[in-house]
Amino acid sequence: MTTQDPAATESDHEPLDLADQELVRDPFTAYAPVRERERMVRGRVQGVDPMWVATRHDDIRTIMSDPAFTIDAATVPGAPVAHRTEQTWQARGMYAGYENYLRAGIFDSDGTDHRRLRGLVTAAFSPGRVAALRPRIEEIAAHLLDRLPDHAEDGVVDLIEHFARPLPITVICELIAVPEADRDRWRRRSATLAAGTCGEELGGALAGMVADAHELVDLHTAHPGDDLISELLAPHHDDRLSTDELVALITNLVVAGHITTVNLIANSTEALLAHPDQLALLREDPTLMPYAVDELMRFCGPVVRALPRYATRDTTVGGTPVCAGEAVLPIVSAANRDAAAFTEPDRLDLARTRRSRETHLGFGHGAHRCLGAHLAQEETAVALAALFARVPDLCLAIDPQDLNRGTNPVNWHLKELPVRLHAG
Repeated sequence: MTTQDPAATESDHEPLDLADQELVRDPFTAYAPVRERERMVRGRVQGVDPMWVATRHDDIRTIMSDPAFTIDAATVPGAPVAHRTEQTWQARGMYAGYENYLRAGIFDSDGTDHRRLRGLVTAAFSPGRVAALRPRIEEIAAHLLDRLPDHAEDGVVDLIEHFARPLPITVICELIAVPEADRDRWRRRSATLAAGTCGEELGGALAGMVADAHELVDLHTAHPGDDLISELLAPHHDDRLSTDELVALITNLVVAGHITTVNLIANSTEALLAHPDQLALLREDPTLMPYAVDELMRFCGPVVRALPRYATRDTTVGGTPVCAGEAVLPIVSAANRDAAAFTEPDRLDLARTRRSRETHLGFGHGAHRCLGAHLAQEETAVALAALFARVPDLCLAIDPQDLNRGTNPVNWHLKELPVRLHAG
């Protein structure tokens, strides 16, 4: 792997290049020597200040739950520190003036602000509310599968374009009542924001989504309905969201609620096809599905790294001193293959969490655990069950080594998933 200027770190090793293509192609195994070498290393992303990198399961759980760490750099006492998330977006091409939509969001706030924002929307993503959505998710999945043969050429179809992608974007757009005619535009912009795109394309996508979200708020203000945004605008709320907070919430929900699930469905499908023994086990015992989704999120989940955390005071992580204001970047994919936390971590075992208390970090941990985790799990469970029941002979249409993975160091994903609908 390539390395960078050793002057940027006090470690004996040069800073880890987090955009190194070996790490991007296979973050599950390529981070293993880093994880085994030492508890914390220094890392660097182009355009962003150097930071600590955590790869071990226990250390990341600590960082995600210890009040000594915060997601919002602005809450660090003393002199202002650079916000690495904001730096990353600026380096990728975010237009000036859009920083407030990052700072106003649930995912980039902390403390009292975070509790207030999260409290307003938590009920909409509770297990009970998500379970009530299951019949509609099943309807959407069935409709997409009905149309799948129409998109095939010589029996081959891109499962991402025609199944994994439209399913979650339809669900999230229905939750916030995006007009049906506008949904394809929301999907395209959301995909651009999550794909690692840089420059004008990214800046334009973020600006466009913010503008669309403002229009959506105006629409629901004038014509409230039975949806999440209208509920948040309702006058009975004692603590109303500001317009910027609501727009930030909408953009975050669409991007996070869409892309993560798209990639989890696609990654899981590919993993099950590559492990026919585990697929057979799932077919024999459908009650295994909730545990299977959990294990798939651990084994091939799309989240490579979580948002950086900032030390609010001098502290230590696994014996490594971290100074107030320093950032620590959690590498989730490395933690989810940590042998100190999982038995045979490189083996896909769909019954793992049925037997043990081994807990992955694919949805985060602590106060910032993914708000939409239950929804992502439900959508993935429905998608996989429907897909393999409807297309029992499903198989990859190309050699697994030829699959086209994206170059986004944050999300491990496939650009396409060409599958053959019938054997032969």
